[in-house]
Amino acid sequence: MSKKKIIFIYPGLYTFIQTEIKLLSDEYQLISINQGWSKKLLLPFNLLIQFFFLLFNMHKVECILISFGGYSSFLPSLLGNLFGKKVAIIVHGTDCVSFPEINYGNLRSPLLRYFTKKSYQWASIILPVSESLVYTENNYFSSATLKFGYTHHLSNINTLYKVIPNGLITGDWNVVSKAKIENSFITVMTSNQTERKGANLIAEVAYKSPKCIFYIAGCDRIKGIDSLPKNVIFLGMLSSDELKNYYNKTQFYFQLSNFEGFGVALCEAMLCGCIPIVSNVNYLPNIVGDSGFVLLKRNSEMLFGLMNTALNSDLINLEEKARNRILDNFSAENRQRLLISTLKNY
Repeated sequence: MSKKKIIFIYPGLYTFIQTEIKLLSDEYQLISINQGWSKKLLLPFNLLIQFFFLLFNMHKVECILISFGGYSSFLPSLLGNLFGKKVAIIVHGTDCVSFPEINYGNLRSPLLRYFTKKSYQWASIILPVSESLVYTENNYFSSATLKFGYTHHLSNINTLYKVIPNGLITGDWNVVSKAKIENSFITVMTSNQTERKGANLIAEVAYKSPKCIFYIAGCDRIKGIDSLPKNVIFLGMLSSDELKNYYNKTQFYFQLSNFEGFGVALCEAMLCGCIPIVSNVNYLPNIVGDSGFVLLKRNSEMLFGLMNTALNSDLINLEEKARNRILDNFSAENRQRLLISTLKNY
């Protein structure tokens, strides 16, 4: 029996998009086009190419699945609506937020905001990876209560939604060594994410914790900070295998984001036995559960105290809890089941 075909639209072939393709391919034959949507100068050309791609393939499918709201979701949502096709949009984070204090979020741009809003209005269903992308509020970043989510930033979005958490191929992230470096911490961020990911807090506690070691993967500097103590080690860009090796020898994982749509890297680290220390934003405390520690305020003194509490905890028990937390709640198999069931039945 031949598989049903669906059009799958995405803004770039990122690692988690490749995982999504694997999950969907068990049930569907995917019709996709790999366009680079990051360069604004190419936007008119990308839209033109996508328009003809959609016209050529629209009659072959009943459903269009889109990953990320934005420029790349506008035409699929519009044409899908006009041609009576089901349109589902997976939203991940930056497509649901405007956070000017840290220069983050697609919804800061008036044009991108318009493209995103119309996409969500035309869609049949929106599939956020966490409830916090629909609406959330917190006072972690400052004393003021900040509000986020596409229903907060965009008016008149009445489209049905269903939360389907991200899922990891758990066999790709496993415990291969129990020889952890004592008092070691790791985090992952690119050079343009250091402000959003709370790198300044790590820099501040590093000075106070000379007996600890702090690994930062994905970049080679913290924006705005020129001098750091020797116990902060930049690892640069790493392959998945190299990253897994560092997770396996590091005791704790920092996810100190000021905003985080989900936290895939956090889940990867937990699968490798890293004990999580996360900020009290979005879905991060839900991922951690009772397997780690939550920083309630963006404050280095509070983080320093939380680190000391963590270092004096039952580490072996927490390492096991952290891995089991992801195995039980955020596996690729769980996401695959929920996603395919939703695409078939909504």
